[in-house]
Amino acid sequence: MLKTTNKVTALHSAVKESIVQMIKNGDYQPNTKLPTEAEFCKSFEVSRTTVRTALQQLTVEGYVYRIQGKGTFVSENKVRQTLTSTVENFSDQVMMQGKNPSTKVLGLTVIEANASLAKRFDLDIGDPINKLVRVRYVDSVPLQYEVAYLPWHKTPGLDMKACETSLFRLLKNQFNLKVLKTIEHLELALADESIAEKLEIPNGSPCFSLETHTYEVDQSVIEYSKTYFRGDRSHFVIERNYE
Repeated sequence: MLKTTNKVTALHSAVKESIVQMIKNGDYQPNTKLPTEAEFCKSFEVSRTTVRTALQQLTVEGYVYRIQGKGTFVSENKVRQTLTSTVENFSDQVMMQGKNPSTKVLGLTVIEANASLAKRFDLDIGDPINKLVRVRYVDSVPLQYEVAYLPWHKTPGLDMKACETSLFRLLKNQFNLKVLKTIEHLELALADESIAEKLEIPNGSPCFSLETHTYEVDQSVIEYSKTYFRGDRSHFVIERNYE
């Protein structure tokens, strides 16, 4: 019988966490079928409603997926995104996990700075800014949808094809701009129609939203971006080092 660690822990949460742990331990491999609701009811000694609620949460969180008439299956392992004091580009992180990264540029245009962008880059309203829109894939599945802005006077002639590679590396090699640091804000968000279309997920799906300000060595902002990560395919690891 399933035992919860304290009396206020909901049974369905305990069931969910038990299944998550079995998935992480490798008891259930990716794309294999999970036991039926009835089988889970018997093994955990809980009601069908409890099991169904747990499986619904696991579906929303991306651990499992359902095929009508066939059952519930284990999702592919989530892509680990490591947040550390050392910048590693997207491709390096993905390849280290044995997966194949790729980037598609959806658009590269020059726009006029509005009040918000002018303030971020210390520009005048109406000054030119490069707007870069990209989708990043892992094993041909969309993982990130990113909209980035860069001041045109520092990045003139930004090339669309070159933007399929590491943007920070491109800034250094083409424009001699060295990134000093980034300040990032991570929060939860729900995909609107546009984001859902780019990431090939249902409208309203949970995502991670990452807002980034990138600074060069003179402390000026060289890039501002908003990136949406699929919640069902992303796993963040935060590493802190203490001397």
